[in-house]
Amino acid sequence: MAEQAIKTDSVLASEMLDLEAVRGDFPILQRQIHGQPLVYLDSAASAQKPRAVIDAMRDAYANHYANVHRGLHVLSEEATDGYELARKKVADFIGASAPDEVVLTAGATMGLNMIAQAYGGAVLKEGDEILVSVAEHHANLVPWQMVAQKTGAVVKAVPMREDGALDMAKATEMVSKRTRIIAMAHVSNVLGTLYDIKALADLAHAHGAVLVVDGCQGVVHESVDVKALGCDFYVFTGHKLYGPSGIGVVWGRGALLAEMPPFLGGGGMIDRVSITDSTYANPPERFEAGTPPIAESIGLGAAIDYVQSLGMEAISAHEQDLLAYAHERLGAVAGVRLIGTAAEKSGVVSFVMDCAHPHDIATIVDRAGVAIRAGHHCAQPLHEFLGLNATARTSIGIYNQRADFDCLAEALEKVKVIFK
Repeated sequence: MAEQAIKTDSVLASEMLDLEAVRGDFPILQRQIHGQPLVYLDSAASAQKPRAVIDAMRDAYANHYANVHRGLHVLSEEATDGYELARKKVADFIGASAPDEVVLTAGATMGLNMIAQAYGGAVLKEGDEILVSVAEHHANLVPWQMVAQKTGAVVKAVPMREDGALDMAKATEMVSKRTRIIAMAHVSNVLGTLYDIKALADLAHAHGAVLVVDGCQGVVHESVDVKALGCDFYVFTGHKLYGPSGIGVVWGRGALLAEMPPFLGGGGMIDRVSITDSTYANPPERFEAGTPPIAESIGLGAAIDYVQSLGMEAISAHEQDLLAYAHERLGAVAGVRLIGTAAEKSGVVSFVMDCAHPHDIATIVDRAGVAIRAGHHCAQPLHEFLGLNATARTSIGIYNQRADFDCLAEALEKVKVIFK
């Protein structure tokens, strides 16, 4: 009865989203691919952009562009206002205590490298441990390997359960007084698993460690409040949140940012410079060396405005309805095996077929106008753990509809005919 009530509530909340109007906001959905209407199921790799974002960036370049900060002319002041307004929008969007806790970077990968080198490089020593999950995206794994090699620290991976959920019992067993950093995703980009970030934060803090969250797949699908989550760093990228590429966000606790040395040196991140030494600006400027991504930040601000105008509750409900339908529709195709069926999931459905390689699957369904992703999805250790070379991955955006998964299922039937 409770499950039925939840499902009904989800459908009602989903109806709050005017899907036809939303789809009309994305110009690219008017395209045809191989003579078929575009069905875009690759948003986990990069989401499409609404007209509001495209127009905001065009306006920034056409009417308000100049370099930010320290300029005394009107264009510089306007560009600075737009840039700093974007920072405030991000802070409000994720529940940060202040805009100064938000660092704007060139992307999430740069942000995770910044935390690994600036924070990890300062606190880690030989024998310390960094705990990750076996399902991490390479962007939340390779930077920790690099800093571990420099400091003598060790990277350890928590396994996943058979259904794709994180093995929290094993995580609790593995963490120790040597654990200094736990770095994990909010949502797996392959399995769709939603990690229990609050539980991980409590686990980290109980052992004197900090929790770094790769939120690239999390902030897109549900409301995020970094204070409620209890994490110490939260990182995400603009291009998966319907914003432009070339812009990312690092949120960090103010006290931790204040203690961190800079990651890059150059203009804008300094207080005083002499030939022999320099002193550095306070955060966030300390971590924003050089000319920042100005128009991209403004585009990210427009993307945040856009998703907030729709409502994160309505977006989440719509996507959960699609997720359930995708599991049902694709799981009914003979020969399809879903990868990642944890109870707590968001936004991603990966699968394999017993008759065809994922690369062949993606190529064939593309002929039907359906865009999906195939490969290891920058998660090779996870695929090795699962005993798979590759998977086919579909991922949900706010513009998707049930009919998209009908098209994909029909295309998968053609795959079976070709590879019978």
